[in-house]
Amino acid sequence: MNKIKILSVNLASERGIKYPVKEIELVKNGIKGDAHSGTSRQVSIIDTDHIDLFKKLTKARDTAFGEFAENITVTGIGDTKVIPFDKFKIGEAELEVTQVGKPFHDKFREIGNYVMPRVGIFCRVSKTGTIKAGDEMEYIPKTFKAIVITLSDRASRGEYEDRSGPVIQDILKDFFKKKDLPFKISSEIIPDDANKLEELVTKAKNDKFDVIITTGGTGIGKRDITVETIQAMLDKEIPGIMEIIRMKYGMIKPNALLSRGVAGVIDDSLVYTLPGSVKAVKEYMSEITKTLYHLFFMLHGIDAH
Repeated sequence: MNKIKILSVNLASERGIKYPVKEIELVKNGIKGDAHSGTSRQVSIIDTDHIDLFKKLTKARDTAFGEFAENITVTGIGDTKVIPFDKFKIGEAELEVTQVGKPFHDKFREIGNYVMPRVGIFCRVSKTGTIKAGDEMEYIPKTFKAIVITLSDRASRGEYEDRSGPVIQDILKDFFKKKDLPFKISSEIIPDDANKLEELVTKAKNDKFDVIITTGGTGIGKRDITVETIQAMLDKEIPGIMEIIRMKYGMIKPNALLSRGVAGVIDDSLVYTLPGSVKAVKEYMSEITKTLYHLFFMLHGIDAH
């Protein structure tokens, strides 16, 4: 990507067209004095390439900075695919993308070629600061990180091939690809050891992994320590996911009711503990992936409705 340069900063105390100002102050809940402060769309950005294309397609008159209700008018983003959770850094200030596109004002609906609904970028303030025309923005794309941890004494000693871990990785890869999200997946095989599991999960939490999934150790054997270890680490539990999985598949195969798996949140990480069989992890992952993307938004306090 070329350097992104701010051409104008704009604000208004009422919703609608915004007006250029010398500088804007990014505070915790948005732009000081702007009508969109306190919403999940605190700060709006649009690239002049998209404005120029709109004017060409609609034969619209020339427009002024802020007339598309943008807070920041830039050049340099172009056709870059920006997604929620990407970031823009401007000096000490930082913005996190919460949404791309939204409904827009009737006056710009000529022949259906809208600008904001297609390419408008909406952000919230993640680090405060003051920005002005002439400043440069650094684009920091989001890469979703997941780790799959297999707990098995035999597999950790090389006596047994881990088959459930790779299945989970394949399903996660398919999920991220279908959502068109950049991702990185790592894996570990450890024995049924509570200390090693806690150490590994703590490191993943500190490294800001988005998803932590374990497989194995959810039964009632003396070496099954996964659930107790993870449950003690959770900040919040999400019981409904595991309950519906047990009920859904337990109605067909009662043994599915015996898994004690849990799901929840540790800091900024979503955590799931799955059984060790390939069939079970396929069943669990088929349900988990239905809500996974929405949970990313919920966990980070972004209204995705």
